[in-house]
Amino acid sequence: MPATHSQHTPDELARLGEQIFVQQVRPALKPTDDGKFVAVDVTTGAYEIDEDDYTAVMRLRSRIPTADIWLMCAGSPTTYRMGAAQ
Repeated sequence: MPATHSQHTPDELARLGEQIFVQQVRPALKPTDDGKFVAVDVTTGAYEIDEDDYTAVMRLRSRIPTADIWLMCAGSPTTYRMGAAQ
């Protein structure tokens, strides 16, 4: 498996991932996708959606081994939450 080192800075990765999500992914989401993980290759715009983050990433990597991946949770402002639930 290829190295997972990004060719982009964290800020570039987030900007590109968010841009692709808003322009390509969000319009294609269904209500049943809410809460699922979206893995986006910021170079090609390809993406995978799954309830499991690892599965989404690995499915995208199986299609594009050199994918530069940005991960988010559909319908949520953050991918993960730390600390106790409120």
